[in-house]
Amino acid sequence: MKQSSGFAHSYRWAVLSRIAAATIGGYALASAATVLLALIWPASRSQALLWASMLSFAVYAAAVIWVFCTRSAWRAWAGMVLGSALLIALAWALSLGGAG
Repeated sequence: MKQSSGFAHSYRWAVLSRIAAATIGGYALASAATVLLALIWPASRSQALLWASMLSFAVYAAAVIWVFCTRSAWRAWAGMVLGSALLIALAWALSLGGAG
Protein backbone atom coordinates (compact mmCIF):
# COMPACT_ATOMS: atom_id res chain seq x y z
CA MET A 1 0.00 0.00 0.00
CA LYS A 2 2.83 2.41 0.79
CA GLN A 3 4.43 1.94 -2.60
CA SER A 4 1.29 2.80 -4.56
CA SER A 5 0.69 5.83 -2.34
CA GLY A 6 4.24 7.04 -3.06
CA PHE A 7 3.69 6.48 -6.75
CA ALA A 8 0.46 8.48 -6.62
CA HIS A 9 2.23 11.37 -4.92
CA SER A 10 5.10 11.39 -7.41
CA TYR A 11 2.64 11.21 -10.29
CA ARG A 12 0.69 14.15 -8.90
CA TRP A 13 3.87 16.20 -8.47
CA ALA A 14 4.89 15.39 -12.05
CA VAL A 15 1.51 16.56 -13.35
CA LEU A 16 1.68 19.69 -11.20
CA SER A 17 5.17 20.38 -12.54
CA ARG A 18 3.93 20.01 -16.12
CA ILE A 19 1.06 22.39 -15.41
CA ALA A 20 3.53 24.93 -14.03
CA ALA A 21 5.82 24.42 -17.03
CA ALA A 22 2.90 24.91 -19.39
CA THR A 23 1.63 28.08 -17.72
CA ILE A 24 4.86 29.79 -16.66
CA GLY A 25 7.21 28.38 -19.29
CA GLY A 26 4.65 28.66 -22.07
CA TYR A 27 4.03 32.30 -21.20
CA ALA A 28 7.76 33.02 -21.17
CA LEU A 29 8.24 31.26 -24.51
CA ALA A 30 5.28 33.07 -26.09
CA SER A 31 6.51 36.42 -24.78
CA ALA A 32 10.03 35.83 -26.09
CA ALA A 33 8.62 34.76 -29.44
CA THR A 34 6.49 37.91 -29.57
CA VAL A 35 9.52 40.12 -29.01
CA LEU A 36 11.60 38.29 -31.61
CA LEU A 37 8.83 38.23 -34.21
CA ALA A 38 8.11 41.93 -33.68
CA LEU A 39 11.78 42.66 -34.36
CA ILE A 40 12.04 40.60 -37.56
CA TRP A 41 8.58 41.12 -39.07
CA PRO A 42 8.94 43.10 -42.33
CA ALA A 43 6.35 45.78 -41.62
CA SER A 44 5.92 48.95 -39.63
CA ARG A 45 6.51 48.65 -35.89
CA SER A 46 2.84 48.73 -34.97
CA GLN A 47 1.89 46.14 -37.59
CA ALA A 48 4.82 43.91 -36.63
CA LEU A 49 3.78 44.02 -32.99
CA LEU A 50 0.17 43.29 -33.87
CA TRP A 51 1.07 40.23 -35.98
CA ALA A 52 3.61 38.99 -33.46
CA SER A 53 1.05 39.29 -30.67
CA MET A 54 -1.52 37.33 -32.65
CA LEU A 55 1.00 34.60 -33.46
CA SER A 56 1.99 34.37 -29.81
CA PHE A 57 -1.33 32.66 -29.06
CA ALA A 58 -0.36 29.85 -31.43
CA VAL A 59 3.10 29.64 -29.87
CA TYR A 60 1.57 29.41 -26.40
CA ALA A 61 -0.90 26.71 -27.47
CA ALA A 62 1.88 24.68 -29.12
CA ALA A 63 4.04 25.02 -25.99
CA VAL A 64 1.24 23.76 -23.75
CA ILE A 65 0.60 20.79 -26.04
CA TRP A 66 4.30 19.99 -26.22
CA VAL A 67 4.69 20.07 -22.42
CA PHE A 68 2.10 17.34 -22.04
CA CYS A 69 3.42 15.27 -24.96
CA THR A 70 7.01 15.09 -23.80
CA ARG A 71 8.35 12.10 -21.83
CA SER A 72 9.07 13.78 -18.52
CA ALA A 73 8.47 16.96 -16.56
CA TRP A 74 12.23 17.62 -16.59
CA ARG A 75 12.24 17.56 -20.38
CA ALA A 76 9.24 19.87 -20.45
CA TRP A 77 10.97 22.40 -18.20
CA ALA A 78 14.20 22.11 -20.16
CA GLY A 79 12.38 22.79 -23.42
CA MET A 80 10.62 25.83 -22.03
CA VAL A 81 13.73 27.30 -20.40
CA LEU A 82 16.10 26.60 -23.30
CA GLY A 83 13.58 27.70 -25.93
CA SER A 84 12.86 30.94 -24.10
CA ALA A 85 16.55 31.61 -23.54
CA LEU A 86 17.33 31.04 -27.22
CA LEU A 87 14.57 33.38 -28.39
CA ILE A 88 15.57 36.04 -25.86
CA ALA A 89 19.22 35.80 -26.93
CA LEU A 90 18.26 36.16 -30.60
CA ALA A 91 16.02 39.14 -29.86
CA TRP A 92 18.74 40.76 -27.77
CA ALA A 93 21.33 40.23 -30.51
CA LEU A 94 18.98 41.72 -33.12
CA SER A 95 18.15 44.72 -30.95
CA LEU A 96 21.87 45.40 -30.42
CA GLY A 97 22.41 45.20 -34.17
CA GLY A 98 19.92 47.98 -34.78
CA ALA A 99 17.07 45.92 -36.17
CA GLY A 100 14.60 47.23 -33.54
